[in-house]
Amino acid sequence: METPPGPREEVVSKRIDPARDPDLSVEQRRIIQSLEYAQQQRAMQRRLRGRNALLALGIGSITLGIYAYTFYSVSQERFLDDLEEEAVAARARAAKSATS
Repeated sequence: METPPGPREEVVSKRIDPARDPDLSVEQRRIIQSLEYAQQQRAMQRRLRGRNALLALGIGSITLGIYAYTFYSVSQERFLDDLEEEAVAARARAAKSATS
């Protein structure tokens, strides 16, 4: 079912090209340029916000990786120290049983 053409189908707003529209005053051209500049700035801020979020995630993941590696290597050193103590005790027991 098609709606009859009416005032709702008219163009609500049209793109104004300040260079081609001779009816615009200097003040209107300045306002249009300032609005376009503000729109470009907002778009650039959105891009920067996304890049900053990615950078923050990258730095955070590297930091967590360094901490995880540090904790892992410290636990491995303790494991090796315990293993070395057991090896020394085993050698002492072997030497004691060999002499007796």
